[in-house]
Amino acid sequence: MPTNEEITRHHDADPLGNPWVVGPPPGETVTIVPHNPEWAHRYQDLAGKIRAALGAAVLDLDHVGSTSVEGLAAKDVIDIDLTVADPRDEDAYVPALERIGYVLTIREPWWHEHRMLRFAEPRVNLHVFGPDCPETIRHRMFRDWLRAHPEDRARYEEAKRAAVPGGGTVMDYNGRKEKTIREIYDRLFRAAGML
Repeated sequence: MPTNEEITRHHDADPLGNPWVVGPPPGETVTIVPHNPEWAHRYQDLAGKIRAALGAAVLDLDHVGSTSVEGLAAKDVIDIDLTVADPRDEDAYVPALERIGYVLTIREPWWHEHRMLRFAEPRVNLHVFGPDCPETIRHRMFRDWLRAHPEDRARYEEAKRAAVPGGGTVMDYNGRKEKTIREIYDRLFRAAGML
């Protein structure tokens, strides 16, 4: 189990690291849409297909990100955390996921051995981590905090909407809302007695 220090540590991208497996994807316009109750059903369908493809290789599967928070506007992209025994052992999960349409897009060995596969339609970002990863704990804590704290949910939605007009890549958009995300993490970590 990760320590509080590991869980509360913020990740900064490696400025020298190149995460793209086959180069960055083409630019896309970030669009925020109202919460869609179908997102929860879409996740259940996707999760069933991932479990069927991977079988016992799935140690955990979780709907995270903004589409997992009822009432929160979001990009129409389902974020899923997949826990496998060892993300570095790509042969244990990537070929099976490729057979059902996922494409390995990101490989970040410097960040908890993170891998990310994309599914085109419906849009999915499938994040792969190993057991007891601090990042999957952070994702669940952030999701659950937003579900239980409407004031921070509204604050986060406002930050998301304010980040869109800046244009650029999705990474640029993410960077513009980072200050608000870290403020919310600080509140939830303090409330949990972790800071």
